[in-house]
Amino acid sequence: MRAISYSAFGPAGDVLELIEIDTPSPAPGEVLVRLHVSGVNPSDAKARAGARPGVTKPAFDRIIPHSDGAGVIEAVGSGVDTARLGERVWIWNGQWQRAHGTAAEYIALPAAQAVPLPEGVSFDTGATLGIPGLTAAHTVFGDGDVAGQTLLISGGAGAVGHNAVQLAHGAGARVIATCSAGAVERVKAAGADQVFDYADPDLAAKIIEDTQGTGVERAIEVEFGENAALLAEVMAPNGTIAAYGSGRNMTPVLPFGPYLFKAITIDITLIYILADAPRQAAIARLHSALEKGSLTPAIHAHYPLDACAAAQDAVMTPGRAGAVVLDIA
Repeated sequence: MRAISYSAFGPAGDVLELIEIDTPSPAPGEVLVRLHVSGVNPSDAKARAGARPGVTKPAFDRIIPHSDGAGVIEAVGSGVDTARLGERVWIWNGQWQRAHGTAAEYIALPAAQAVPLPEGVSFDTGATLGIPGLTAAHTVFGDGDVAGQTLLISGGAGAVGHNAVQLAHGAGARVIATCSAGAVERVKAAGADQVFDYADPDLAAKIIEDTQGTGVERAIEVEFGENAALLAEVMAPNGTIAAYGSGRNMTPVLPFGPYLFKAITIDITLIYILADAPRQAAIARLHSALEKGSLTPAIHAHYPLDACAAAQDAVMTPGRAGAVVLDIA
């Protein structure tokens, strides 16, 4: 089969190469999926670049990148119901703590990590459900229903944030989102009730005014370090900050007093290690929204498999409007 791989850290164009390797066979409890689409995420590009703290070399001699994807089950290992043959599926954690991810024509992985696609949902959409989809669903619904609540979603134009806006709106929440000035109309179209420029120097005051002084009950946060002080101002008492990123400031300084006297909960999400019960709950939320038509993950760009380096560069370029995917089949 054809696959993209790397054996050393470095720029995408220098270390990613197209190779031919044997098609894997499913082990007991596994399925073999013929991939149609591979989802490309910033975490894939950061891992290939060697950007993770304390990691000096790849964990395996040769890595096939990417954790997300979608395709069709073509074979099953012992212990897996043969009724799954021919099933359309989407994949989570394809390359998490494993050498072989989804930037290939096939992947063999545990059967639970190949989730049946709801009827009518495309492979393109399926390839966005692993990291951006599950992160959005868990950060929005990690404490249950949000109907009637006011949510603040930072980075509402990003892949996770745009999904989160749609999910929260579809579930009956009032949504305040932030984004760059050029993306305001796109985020409003996704269902945000109010959208502010994240660079507005009066952002905190405008959020407080918009909530009539009560603050927001839940914040979905992509840049926790940058926004820690703002969140202390705009959160309602007993509110929750569901933080899934802090790329610009990985060593946040917290204004502990305001956090203490509002009893703010900080809920940090790393979707790769989410426990089974909340993962299944997030999957159910995604499928329900897809089936109701209240979630349409955005695709920014398609690339062929052999242009994986360009795709990884694209996913790290600011201003993209949705996910980046590789067309494989």
